[in-house]
Amino acid sequence: MDKTTIIITISVVFAIVFGGFFWTKAEGWGRYTTAGLLFLLVLFLGAVGFFQGMMEGAHFVNLLAVVAGFAGGLLTAKEA
Repeated sequence: MDKTTIIITISVVFAIVFGGFFWTKAEGWGRYTTAGLLFLLVLFLGAVGFFQGMMEGAHFVNLLAVVAGFAGGLLTAKEA
């Protein structure tokens, strides 16, 4: 596949994911909603950057590890 097809595919998949995110989201903007939206945006921009050749594979893997670590910390955080 060429880069254009890959970018269009990524965009369509993330458009569906963003649509599902807003369709199923509860009222208001709590910490989980905001963090979830940021995760999606970072993953989308990282995937586009990786497939456009603007980001090396090792940096993309680091980005995925950071998102996974932040999500794990968010889910296991103790309430104050």
